[in-house]
Amino acid sequence: MSFGLSRGREIDVIGFGIERDDLPLRDDGRLDPRSLFQTSDRSLEIEIGSGKGTFLVQQATLQSESNFLGIEWAGEFFRYAADRARRHALHNVRLLRDDASEFFTHRCCDGVADVLHLYFTDPWPKKRHHKRRVVQDDVLRRMHVILRPGGCVHLVTDHDELWSWYEDHAARATSLFQRVPFDSPKSAGAGEVIGTNFERKYRREGRPFHAMTLKRLDGEV
Repeated sequence: MSFGLSRGREIDVIGFGIERDDLPLRDDGRLDPRSLFQTSDRSLEIEIGSGKGTFLVQQATLQSESNFLGIEWAGEFFRYAADRARRHALHNVRLLRDDASEFFTHRCCDGVADVLHLYFTDPWPKKRHHKRRVVQDDVLRRMHVILRPGGCVHLVTDHDELWSWYEDHAARATSLFQRVPFDSPKSAGAGEVIGTNFERKYRREGRPFHAMTLKRLDGEV
């Protein structure tokens, strides 16, 4: 499916977009995603399912002292978001085309991220597809390992059943995370939770929004 995002404009992802096949081989060991940035010693925030890159562009502009990695599997969205970061000259943004769960489980180093963002990810509503949802018990354990001490996971959805799924998994992960109130980022507009394209579309449709933050607890998994 094509979404026609470029609308005839030439897309250029060089320097901002990274394909999974461009990463070092798995045999070379796990990857420190901070190495993908020009300034690798900054704090790192990772967004899972970046879509058109609205959150990344907005927040990275305001938070220029941090690096932001967006992971997006859909090729057209990945290219559009990477080109968008390039056009805004956001050198603290990189887009990776990959499956985020697989990247976390098999490729990403431990203790590298300060924040993980999951905003309006695919709810996979059919029961037989629930295994495709990002939030799973094993993935939460892996997120705990990837996060640095004091790090957190932000979860936002408009989907009631997925919200129940989040609540159930958060309740089972109390040895790993403490659930705390969600604070909207500075990039969100008045009355917005995040301010992404999906949120603005869903708000016009009158959908409800649910949000939580899981703060990493110290200790072994």
